[in-house]
Amino acid sequence: MALCHTDPILESPAIQRLRQFVREQRQRWTRSTPDFERYEHELHEQMRAIECEFLAEELAHYDVTADEIEVGGATYRPTLTSSETYLSAAGPVKVTRNLYRPSGRGSQSICPLELRAGIIRGHFTPRAARQAAFVTAHLTPGESEALFEELEGMRPSRSNLDRLPKALSQHWESQRPDWEAAVRSQETIPEQATVLAISVDGVMAPMKGPGRSAKRDLPGKHASGPAGNKEVGCGTVVLYDAEGERLHTVRYGRMPESKKVTLQQQLAAEVAQIVARCPGLIRVHLADGAQDNWRLMAELAQAVGHSARQTWIEIVDFYHACDHLKNACDAAWGESTPRGKAEFERLKTLLKEADDGAEQVIRVLKYQCSRARGNHHTRLDAELTYFRNQRRRMHYAEYVRKKLPIASGVMEASCKTLVTQRMKRSGMAWTLPGGQAILTLRSLIQSDRWQPAWELLRADFCKTVVVRETPSTTLQTALHEPIDFHKPAVTLQHSAYAALPLAV
Repeated sequence: MALCHTDPILESPAIQRLRQFVREQRQRWTRSTPDFERYEHELHEQMRAIECEFLAEELAHYDVTADEIEVGGATYRPTLTSSETYLSAAGPVKVTRNLYRPSGRGSQSICPLELRAGIIRGHFTPRAARQAAFVTAHLTPGESEALFEELEGMRPSRSNLDRLPKALSQHWESQRPDWEAAVRSQETIPEQATVLAISVDGVMAPMKGPGRSAKRDLPGKHASGPAGNKEVGCGTVVLYDAEGERLHTVRYGRMPESKKVTLQQQLAAEVAQIVARCPGLIRVHLADGAQDNWRLMAELAQAVGHSARQTWIEIVDFYHACDHLKNACDAAWGESTPRGKAEFERLKTLLKEADDGAEQVIRVLKYQCSRARGNHHTRLDAELTYFRNQRRRMHYAEYVRKKLPIASGVMEASCKTLVTQRMKRSGMAWTLPGGQAILTLRSLIQSDRWQPAWELLRADFCKTVVVRETPSTTLQTALHEPIDFHKPAVTLQHSAYAALPLAV
């Protein structure tokens, strides 16, 4: 007598359908040459169905059936059993789960399955949420929806893709200083690092809501920018080696805020941790000539602290200085004239290579200003004032010899990639929470911090669920051992963040 042992897993409906599909595909070859792209598509759909079936089975283990549970110190009792569809990376997964509610009218129900599995926004599985957040950080919700449709995996809706970054940002902002410190603590400073450079700048972005018009002119000030635009703050912390090669870059972006307070706090914490580990690094402040940028970095240096032995070297971006020099040459010798071009090239070389380059430029501009009249005099006088104010930050020949950075290209690129490419498309306008959600995700991704940051975010959506012992649960345990709550312990720990209070 022959015995046949069948693995129950192989009896899965999805696997049975895959078997049937393979058989039918083989039969097609007996009739004609099948369409290979069609086969690719159908095989992918079959494999997705198997993945969704197994995910549904696994998710069901996270459900809890008990007379009483405790979450975040609050007691909950069963109220309803219903089915729910969650979105996994493979597609929709339908599960039957129990809901619990605390005592009191109007109280909000909770779902132990979602808390234990870390379902995000009551809809996304963790892996699906990570993929959706990463894509939406780079593309608009509409473009993201089209991309997922083309990839033929999960198909999140445009509205869910729009809401997901905001939900993640709320969790991140609630614990931002601690989480940023936790992410930094996992990083090492390259042994080759010799220079620490900090830059700040801003870029105008379109805003929604009140204040859609530019600020009115105040005494001594101009309007802040185009109607409906406000300045998004950007900051970078960069490590260079002895040859001036960039080793590591951290980028931050913050939505419009008075005096860029949060951005300053982020940069100060970043710099303080680097300086504490490597106090011997040469420290550089690199920015354009905007007074607000230098004020912010002066306050940052004061917050970090410095000794007489180790002070900050302030450098005005060389190419920003060249822009001012070009304007001065155009005013003195005419725009695009051979003489103007030649003088600009000569003075630019002097500014970069001569030890007293800034002083030589100032002398030339002073002489030309004395000879100019009308608008040409006004323009030259403005550029002369700029070079006089910034001359102590323009010792470029010395900076080059020491292999220090003299250009804020990293900062300019950060303004472009963090803000402009994603937030300044045609017709866009942002709220503060919505814009910050995108900036936070893009900053983490561009700083190579996405993986550790996601681990913190994911864990924050998991909660500890404790089954309270009651006479009925004791009897049930005796009659139906074992009760499978998926994990052997009654108290279900997920991470260091799992026991955070649950808002109800």
